[in-house]
Amino acid sequence: MTAAAEPRVRRTPMGAGFNRLWTAAIASNLADGIGRTAVPLIATTLTRDPALIAGLTAVTFLPWLLFGIPAGMLLDRVDRRIAMAVANSLRFAVAALLAGLIAADALTIWWLYACVLLFGLGETVFDNATTTVVPSLVGRDQLDRANGRMQSAEIVVQNFIATPIAGFLFAVALVLPVWLTGSGFLIAGLLALTIPAAAARAFGQQTAADEGEEPAERPGMGAVVRFLVGHRFLRKMIVLTSLTASALAFAQGSVILLLLQTFSVPEALVGVVTAGVGIGALAGALISSSLVARFGRGRIMFWSILVSGVGVLGVGVTANVVVAVLSYAIGAFGVAVWNVPWGALRQALIPGDMLGRAMGIVRTIGWGLTPIATVLGGFVARIDLRLPFVIGGAVVIVLTLVCTRLLFSARTFDARSSEPAPRPVPEGSAS
Repeated sequence: MTAAAEPRVRRTPMGAGFNRLWTAAIASNLADGIGRTAVPLIATTLTRDPALIAGLTAVTFLPWLLFGIPAGMLLDRVDRRIAMAVANSLRFAVAALLAGLIAADALTIWWLYACVLLFGLGETVFDNATTTVVPSLVGRDQLDRANGRMQSAEIVVQNFIATPIAGFLFAVALVLPVWLTGSGFLIAGLLALTIPAAAARAFGQQTAADEGEEPAERPGMGAVVRFLVGHRFLRKMIVLTSLTASALAFAQGSVILLLLQTFSVPEALVGVVTAGVGIGALAGALISSSLVARFGRGRIMFWSILVSGVGVLGVGVTANVVVAVLSYAIGAFGVAVWNVPWGALRQALIPGDMLGRAMGIVRTIGWGLTPIATVLGGFVARIDLRLPFVIGGAVVIVLTLVCTRLLFSARTFDARSSEPAPRPVPEGSAS
């Protein structure tokens, strides 16, 4: 009887609270997908310099270096629903500013840089809040499934809905995808307010409220840093993911010019090509949790990151657009498979009362080198637009092989954790 009941526990529905968060994330991903396709296309109307285009990509990651930790500190102190709504209201205002500059024919590449930086500021809050709320809405045994659903929605919306729409709208008028981006951010911010109130609190406040006690004093930033530094596995994995993220960013900073110039893809079809790459990412996100359950977390994390490096390398060594897109899709498959178990592992290992700040630190370190790597990739792309893919893919492969033992050791955390995970919020706790 006990053995038969276990599968049913693993299949427990996520619940209304998680579904509300998921809906808000879908709306935000729609806006993100349109914006991330439209902005580089708009940039190509202002300059064709690979370094400047790559610099624009670098600026999208710069907010995580500058504001990632402050955003995490904020989210461990305030109602995360309000933070998400305010963050996306800011992004709506920036989209309106950008649309106004386009309409007035006053847009320059430097104004575009400034708008992208402000978009990213809102992203540090909204995306970090999404990650920190998930463990309060689902059980530990549901984390892989929850992260898989979040990532699947992100891939489907951004690659198969938002990106093609952005390409076609851009072909009609530059300003159309910008207004749609702003509208999506505004709707996502309003939807975030429907998340259960208890899940939106910092974990210590949530637990105290549930038990009718005064909120416990939250660990200071020093304690958060000591936890991450003292956790041997997390410390090494943060370094590895930082280096691999930088290598992938180095490769992809000038991808829009690679498609337009090297492979002669029409501007209106850039979104369609990107959607083709998204097929690989979607497949990876959909099956990742099942692969982890069947083969183990460590084995899947090793092979997924190795496959991502091989796929990126493949883009750089071919002159055929079909082969390049297939290779890119394979690389995206590997990244998507990797993201699910790594995301769930962080949520399980990091205590809930420091999760917001810890994730801010992790993302600041993980993406801190990305702007530099992206700009360097842009300068290398001046030599050959495919060369950054060759170098970036090779670096990921080498790093994976060097860290084989570390990656396979992730299997030891499937059955245990250094700290108890946050309890899911009961249904009916919405404000």
